[in-house]
Amino acid sequence: MPSRVYLDWNATTPLRAEARAAMVAAYDLVGNPSSVHAEGREARRLVEDARGVLAAAVGALPRNVVFTSAGTEANALALSPGTRGPSSGPVQRLLVSAIEHPSVLAGGRFPADRISQIRVTRSGIIDLHHLKALLSDGPPALVSIMAANNETGALQPIADAAKIVQEAGGLLHVDAIQALGKIAFNINAVGADLATFSAHKVGGPKGIGALVVAEGVAGLEPVLKGGGQELNRRAGTENVAGIAGFGAALKVALQALPKDAERMTTLRDRLENGIRATAGAMVFSEDVKRLPNTVLFTAPGLKAETAVIGFDLEGIAVSSGSACSSGKVQPSHVLSAMGFNPAVAQGAVRLSLGWSTEPDDINRVLEAWRKLGNTLLRA
Repeated sequence: MPSRVYLDWNATTPLRAEARAAMVAAYDLVGNPSSVHAEGREARRLVEDARGVLAAAVGALPRNVVFTSAGTEANALALSPGTRGPSSGPVQRLLVSAIEHPSVLAGGRFPADRISQIRVTRSGIIDLHHLKALLSDGPPALVSIMAANNETGALQPIADAAKIVQEAGGLLHVDAIQALGKIAFNINAVGADLATFSAHKVGGPKGIGALVVAEGVAGLEPVLKGGGQELNRRAGTENVAGIAGFGAALKVALQALPKDAERMTTLRDRLENGIRATAGAMVFSEDVKRLPNTVLFTAPGLKAETAVIGFDLEGIAVSSGSACSSGKVQPSHVLSAMGFNPAVAQGAVRLSLGWSTEPDDINRVLEAWRKLGNTLLRA
């Protein structure tokens, strides 16, 4: 039997060999990274090495990297009322784009009546005019916009949004979880005040994330309180093995980034051309800049759940959208926000590629799609 084809990399990536080795070595250490003896210092060294890798990767200072249990916790930590910048007062409300991850749409510690949504275009790009209007109508705001959408792959105009936010005296949080390791991302280049990341999107382990804070941003209220870990911004003994795996995976991802991005773009384009051969097939956000690895498509009459099962039976792992919600029988909130009706949104299938995706994998997917399309679209 042929091996399975994995095309759900936006949900999670395989653990890189380098990350696994770093984690195994870390598990052999006995020390608590907060202890001052030799064993503790060795554990601390692993944590700080990884902190330095992430900081260098995104243009931050190591002291401004806060490790968390996951991207969701990092987002919750970032969405904190009262956070202030070097030249802005404490934020009092939250503006989020309508296509954000559920952990951002939940609003963190902001009360529901202090949260507003920013519209997006039919291509899945934030409406900057609406953002400007919302910012002009109220006190200083924290604005949260993802760098790259996890379903469509659409890249947001973060630098343009940052200028608008800063001119209004607000702060910008960027959920860069899908961007890290797939495109270049630097908090200073885009003007982000806060940015969040997750290890298992770059070949690291599940259960470790990070919040990066720009220099001069202060007033974050910890989600977890207790010990003084992470400079009093996140209590709890650090997940040394997870952090070490994060750093090791990110090193490899960054080294391979230009070559991998070019290769995945070529494979993605061939995949899309094959899908478009089906009458009426549509690729979402195809007219805007996207991640090099992501295809979200549908066809008339297609039911995503049925298609996902059909691909699975053919030995191919795909999804119907976000891994956090793909098990729910409901339309994608991303496509709904983009203005697509429920019938279209319920038929969206996501294919996301990774560093080990090969041309033969694309051949198998297109062969399976021709077979499934002939069956599913006539049902």
